[in-house]
Amino acid sequence: MTAALVDSLRRPGRLITVELRPPRSGLSAAEGMDSWIDLNHSIRHLAIKDIFVFLTDDAVGSREEENLGHLAANVGSDVPLSRLVPFLTCKHTIEHCLLYADRAHSLGFEALTVVGGDVSTGPPRCVPHSYMLRQRIRERQPGLSLGGWANPHRDSSKQVEYIGSDDFSAEFYLTQIVSHHSADRVEAFLEECDRRDVSTPGIFGVFYYWSAQPGTLARLGEFFPVPAEELTREFDAGASPEEVLGKTLDALRAAGAEKVYISNLGHRRVQQRLDKALARAAT
Repeated sequence: MTAALVDSLRRPGRLITVELRPPRSGLSAAEGMDSWIDLNHSIRHLAIKDIFVFLTDDAVGSREEENLGHLAANVGSDVPLSRLVPFLTCKHTIEHCLLYADRAHSLGFEALTVVGGDVSTGPPRCVPHSYMLRQRIRERQPGLSLGGWANPHRDSSKQVEYIGSDDFSAEFYLTQIVSHHSADRVEAFLEECDRRDVSTPGIFGVFYYWSAQPGTLARLGEFFPVPAEELTREFDAGASPEEVLGKTLDALRAAGAEKVYISNLGHRRVQQRLDKALARAAT
């Protein structure tokens, strides 16, 4: 049976999904509990409104097991797990990763995003490339729809060749964060998909920038390309975070990318923040 996410990705038209991160490590017990409660409320509100939610780990991939158990135990029986898609990185033992996939399937999750994980920090990967782990998971759990990763900022020809190969072993993929300042890279990527007749559906990453604080943008730039100068000009000119995000959504849609995930919306009032951003985007 095809996952609800994959079915939605195959339909024409816009699809807005949300990526949420668990509370950061190092919080006190009370702070951590409050953050998880806030996150639970946001997940529930989004999922019940039929918005797909990706729940990822921290930068070094140390929270997947906690995320999976937390989602299954605490979001409530009225929340459809078909709308929740956990992340799994390769930065664990192979045994842990395979058991994680087994558990995800047994709990009722329909899809799992499997990515490599940052090689510059934290534990080593159990396999060199994420497609190798997806192949192992697919052998054990063919009923799980698996997601991969692509990066429009890199060579489009090589990226599309990768996602179009049989070895990719994924029904969908997420991309690195892009913006209206890199819409040309998105357009080139999608044109290459058309040229190679690659039909695997993709979800393009969009970041909610709260401000253009230089230190924050510099730290973010360690993980993905950040148009720091352009963002600084926009915020200095009086643009709100929702206006900046709305520009990105409009530019990506014009480039042909109608399926996106929005990252960094926080833990509280996520739905309200999302609604404000969508109101700023053209319909």
